Amino acid sequence: MPELHRVAILDDYQRVAHRYADWDALPGHPELTVFTEHLGGPDDVVAALEPFDAVVAMRERTPFPAAVLDRLPNLSLLVTTGPANASIDLAAAERRGIVVSGTRAAGLPPTAELTWGLIHALTRNLPAEDRGLRAGGWQWTVGRDLHGARLGVIGLGGVGGRVAKVGLAFGMDVVAWSAHLDPEHAESLGVTPVSKSDLLATSDIVTLHVKLSPRTTGLIGRDELARMRPDALLINTSRGPVVDEEALLAALTAGTLGGAALDVYATEPLPADSPWRTAPRTVLTPHLGYVTGGTYEVFYRDALDAVLGYAAGEPIRELKP
Repeated sequence: MPELHRVAILDDYQRVAHRYADWDALPGHPELTVFTEHLGGPDDVVAALEPFDAVVAMRERTPFPAAVLDRLPNLSLLVTTGPANASIDLAAAERRGIVVSGTRAAGLPPTAELTWGLIHALTRNLPAEDRGLRAGGWQWTVGRDLHGARLGVIGLGGVGGRVAKVGLAFGMDVVAWSAHLDPEHAESLGVTPVSKSDLLATSDIVTLHVKLSPRTTGLIGRDELARMRPDALLINTSRGPVVDEEALLAALTAGTLGGAALDVYATEPLPADSPWRTAPRTVLTPHLGYVTGGTYEVFYRDALDAVLGYAAGEPIRELKP
């Protein structure tokens, strides 16, 4: 059976890996290292992880392309939280003989919940009102109504469908589009299927819920932003590259878009000098969509089970190219 000597847990920003799983249960008591800060670029990742037999990665926080995997000669097991991870080159891992295991899916309801938190924060100016109140003020802004407004949902899957249902509960006119939208499914939810162009041109709020792929990269670019109403709001809790960040920053700065609430970015963690940190008409969160106790409980416990399965010679939930 495989013998593990050194195990790494990556990107445990909140220092909670030991809270949600009993890592002392690892057979043979291998040396366990928990990295609580992001390792950085490819060279930094290789330098930090070269000695490890097994690595537990949190979602796409640390990418593992072929150029990284080929420089980790000791790595035999790579566990990712979630049932898939687009930032791992599975073909390269298979070529290298590295077992890649996943966990059960988790985080869809929390991401939908955060989406609505961002919508409320943006439409009711909650960050500004909080700052104003703490500074001694009282009522600085006038909020926007949701009831009767149009919510455009791009991607009506596990997250988008939940977001749409809440919009309906608020009395919103909910429309949806995606490249493979099933009109019957949309209508069964009480959602009106429309074209992408119509959704962008008529929605008060546009919210994005698509998986990142070559087809969805840059899905919202300069032309799409130009179609949106000048007072429209854009919400992104899917993946950063779905939106052309340069075009979005330009629209916000020029005042041709009402505002944006973002939980995801093209580069994460967000660099200290990122222009997003001073962007106007924005509400920003640091990719918190799936970061809840319930999600972490599934992720860390399943990750531990994956390491235990591998150590017993019976890998579980293997991911293949």
